[in-house]
Amino acid sequence: MKERLLKLGQNIEGELLVDSLHKSIYATDASVYREIPLAVCYPRSVADLQLLIDFAREHKTGLIPRTAGTSLAGQCVGSGIVVDVSKYFNRILKIDPVKKTAVVQPGVIRDDLNRELEKFGLFFGPNTSTSNRCMIGGMVGNNSSGTTSIKYGTTRDKILKLKTLLSDGSQVEFSSVSAEEFKLKMKLNTLEGTIYKELYEKLSPAEVQQKIKNNFPLETIHRRNTGYAIDELIKTEIFSDKIFEFDLCKLLAGSEGTLALTTEITLQLDFLQPKYTAMVAAHFSSIEDCMLAVVPAMRSSLYTCEMMDKIILDCTKQNLKYSENRFFIEGDPKAILMLELRSDSREVLLDETQVLLARLRESGLSYALPVLMDEQIDLALELRKAGLGLLGNMVGDRKAVACIEDTAVALPDLANYILEFSQIMKNYGQDAVYYAHAGAGEIHLRPILNLKKTEDVALFRKITEDVAGLVKKYKGSMSGEHGDGRLRAEFIEFMIGPKNYELLKEVKNTFDPDNIFNPGKIVNAPPMDTSLRYVPNREEPKVSTLMNFSDSEGILRLAEKCNGSGDCRKSVEAGGTMCPSYRATKSEKDTTRARANALREFLTNSDKPNKFDHEELKEVFDLCISCKGCKSECPSNVDVAALKAEFLFQYQKSNGKSLRSKAFAENGKMNKLASQIPGIANFFFGNTFTAGIAKKIMGIAPERNLPKLSKQNLWIYYKKNKARLAVSSPIATVYLFNDEFTNYQEAAIGIDTLELLSKLNYQVIILENFESGRSHISKGFLEEAKELANRNITLFKDKISAESPLLGIEPSAILTFRDEYLRLADEPSEAKNLALNCFMIEEFLKKEISAGNIKEEFFTSEKRILKIHAHCHQKAMSNSAVTFDILNFPKNYRPTVIASGCCGMAGSFGYEKEHYAISMNIGEQSLFPAVRKASEETIIAANGTSCRHQIADGTQRNAKHPVTILREALV
Repeated sequence: MKERLLKLGQNIEGELLVDSLHKSIYATDASVYREIPLAVCYPRSVADLQLLIDFAREHKTGLIPRTAGTSLAGQCVGSGIVVDVSKYFNRILKIDPVKKTAVVQPGVIRDDLNRELEKFGLFFGPNTSTSNRCMIGGMVGNNSSGTTSIKYGTTRDKILKLKTLLSDGSQVEFSSVSAEEFKLKMKLNTLEGTIYKELYEKLSPAEVQQKIKNNFPLETIHRRNTGYAIDELIKTEIFSDKIFEFDLCKLLAGSEGTLALTTEITLQLDFLQPKYTAMVAAHFSSIEDCMLAVVPAMRSSLYTCEMMDKIILDCTKQNLKYSENRFFIEGDPKAILMLELRSDSREVLLDETQVLLARLRESGLSYALPVLMDEQIDLALELRKAGLGLLGNMVGDRKAVACIEDTAVALPDLANYILEFSQIMKNYGQDAVYYAHAGAGEIHLRPILNLKKTEDVALFRKITEDVAGLVKKYKGSMSGEHGDGRLRAEFIEFMIGPKNYELLKEVKNTFDPDNIFNPGKIVNAPPMDTSLRYVPNREEPKVSTLMNFSDSEGILRLAEKCNGSGDCRKSVEAGGTMCPSYRATKSEKDTTRARANALREFLTNSDKPNKFDHEELKEVFDLCISCKGCKSECPSNVDVAALKAEFLFQYQKSNGKSLRSKAFAENGKMNKLASQIPGIANFFFGNTFTAGIAKKIMGIAPERNLPKLSKQNLWIYYKKNKARLAVSSPIATVYLFNDEFTNYQEAAIGIDTLELLSKLNYQVIILENFESGRSHISKGFLEEAKELANRNITLFKDKISAESPLLGIEPSAILTFRDEYLRLADEPSEAKNLALNCFMIEEFLKKEISAGNIKEEFFTSEKRILKIHAHCHQKAMSNSAVTFDILNFPKNYRPTVIASGCCGMAGSFGYEKEHYAISMNIGEQSLFPAVRKASEETIIAANGTSCRHQIADGTQRNAKHPVTILREALV
């Protein structure tokens, strides 16, 4: 089969991959399932898809369509060929502002589409929690709904046309057809004609229609995706006295790629939502009170009615990004309802808000009713959207498991349904998770289970069986918006009855007689408790590491925290940093998710003595630039930079260290030696001939300029000027960490720091500290980094305090004290105590400005325009606001923060010949264009040494460190 696949790969325009790395990272999605596929394909054209269909029919294998891969029911997992259309089928083909329509390919990201539509005053309504990376094709496949469905409906409601490929490779466009057109379709001597003819024959009998009406979920539940939507088809003029035209798009929506492959989607759009918005965040002391409040709350014309419970709220406490979004939470609520109102009139909005508040107060169910406005609402909704990912942040093997998380009932039944559901959970000794779409009658309910244990796998089934019975009692839907997949498919027959289920199988067979499209989903599915991600009761490997991963109970469990939610696949326009390399290549292999999944796969299944010794792991980590975006932006806090550092260390044990890696890791030592003769060294680094030889030997990109040494290093300057810099009555005494980059290569910035702080009346002490270890960590030289960490901790531990903090100029160096030192230190408690009082210089200055210790009159009143690019590690472990605030302090300085992700240099990464193109691609994503657009008079601020070099190489502009800008602003 492999030879046949390789031959197929030669005939397609796109890429067909059969290597073990790609197969392993596509073996999972965001569900609990794992199955190694036959191959992975990135098709470029319709012709590629037709070749895949022909191959699948000939060789009796399946095609598993995939976009963002965030499916929760295992829709994207299977043993066939995974067809990932996200890489090349991602164009917005047409927007018609008059008709309010858009034509898109299936790989277009929902939020990206809406950014484009905003120019025309339009938007696509369905809004999932994954909207910054989920794709329209996936939304069609699942009939996604999201937070706005109570106002704007589901994806099914918005589809006008679908261009598809049927199982014989024929191209067919589906849309609504009149009764006359329907008759003509039945006469076609094609597979399309057969589909119309057989559907007519199967759905026409009155007894068939009655069975559908009697057994399918209540029509009042608009989130219902149980099986195929044949209940929608019988509501048309073909089968009833209603006036609705017959539309097979209704059937294909929610069919999970089991009936056809979609190549183009025409969507009905809406005008943008009303301008003004308010949100009541109702707090409750119990889940029951929260559910009882839904019906009275929904009497208002709400745009959002979303719920979060205590378990999810508690997960946000330890998350670097989302902990700041908890500003509106009062006390310790068991649940919160987020109730959003909108209007084009602020006065009307305020009136409607007061009516809602009065109704909630009258109910007596809520103990607090804070009202959020404007950007506060966005922050609160971000907290809610992060729910799924945050659940992955639970430490250990017990996780909130998707199995009954997609049930929907009619709104009047919701409170009673949840009451009975809670009793089921109580009977099983379960504390379930409750969150999401209360206003739509759909609460995402999750038991907390350890699927590595047989007894919990048994519970996984028992709970699902019991809840299925409860949902059927209320004529609800087991699948509201996440689909049946392989998770709930085996319960469809129970939910709708054997006759209706047989009808679904006939529908599948009509469309796909050879069963090539996503087999085993919706119909003829395997049992829900097979092909799980973990093998129950397997003895999990014990993986020894140099770094301390006890905060996640080991490195393997840190990798396992990735639940596949795919936050790392968001586009540049979505903001943030994660994941720069994926944004450059658009390949799943280069996501945070792929790196975590690959590490989990190989650490778990490798039979090598050194489980890290795999070329596949080397490949998947190669483009990780250790920006640490995932440390804060991944809701599950999967810290891939730490994983990469440990991987490199362990891999190099078996494979040795390259000369280039040694040179970059020991860069501080080399610069220390060269600093004895800076003039000669700089001539060597700057001369085209000699620098060219060095670059060639070291594998450095010829386009790069090599950093030069300072004429005098900072340590020497400090010793010579120590007396002059002394302050008689200082506001405070601070220690300055003399990092290896500033000391030898950018001493001028260190001098600016000393001069600035002394002029501002602070006594600065520099000790003869050791290197930070940053370069060693990035190259996996962890034994050396550990030694440096321990030495620095010993040096500073008894000197640094809240009154005498340790300040750093280079973010990547000083923030190592707050991050990797906690994993490297022999005495973690000493490292933690020291980390509490280690700050970037900007953080310290911001604090002192806020305390009133630094006055505005110290600085010039001249006007300056500034653009700020903040270091990735700063964004991950601190924030950009501190840099903005200190540069905004001089009276007439007008800074703005560039909405940039990573600069792309990332220490040595951008210097390496094979990474140069990717490095520059990352810079071009947002940083370079913003710098080029700035006027010559605009000051470019960047606090990272790598960032400044990247800006210089990419834009020929010189960026300044913020302390240099402030020193120059002193009067």
